[in-house]
Order: sequence, then C-alpha cells, then structure tokens
Amino acid sequence: MLRDTLPITNQPSKVFNPAADVLESEQGFELQLALPGVAKEDVKIDFQEGQLIISGERKAPEATENAPKFHRAETGYGTFSRSFRLPDTVDVTAIEAELTNGILRVSLPFDSKKVTKHHIEVR
Repeated sequence: MLRDTLPITNQPSKVFNPAADVLESEQGFELQLALPGVAKEDVKIDFQEGQLIISGERKAPEATENAPKFHRAETGYGTFSRSFRLPDTVDVTAIEAELTNGILRVSLPFDSKKVTKHHIEVR
C-alpha cells in the first residue's frame, strides 16, 4: 500500500533538521523555517555573540497500546537547533517571530541607524 521508490521504514527518524529559507527586502531579512507539527511553546529563539539560535523539539506521536502503527515513516522527530550568523546591519532589538501553519517566520529588520557604506565628498 502507498508504495513508491523511496526506501521504506516503519520507524520515525529521531533526527529533525528543519529546512530554512532566507529572503532579503529593502526593510531587512526574513528567515523561514519549516516546522510542521511543532507548537510555538516548543520553539526557543535566542541571540548571542552575533548568532541567532533557533531550537526546539518536534515531538513524535505517543506510542500507546491502541495507537496507530507506522507503515511508512518519512518525517523526522526530535530536538533541533539551527544557528544563523547575523550581519551587523540587523537591529537585533527589533527581531520578531511568528509561527503560522507550520512555518516559523523571523523578521530581521535592518538597523536604520547603522551605516555600512557612505560616500564623503572632498571640499
């Protein structure tokens, strides 16, 4: 049932490494992490020493006596941690995060007070 060409396993993987996308606009960066089945209470976001660290846990379904048994398991469960080095142009005090429909969106606005390039006219 439900066969295809991928290797078949009937045990969920204990490794979960969420995929990440980074987008840039005029206002700053947006980091998007795919966190299907992860509750916002299970996500922790910290900034330290120039790095944004996102960690948490995707909990596996509980194994009870009457629980459904896996016939195919392609998704991973367990703890995860992703680190992203932020440029100095990001205003870390204005970072915001929202988890909606399994996608964590972290807004990383540019610091309008910091200037990374400026031309000075000689008089």
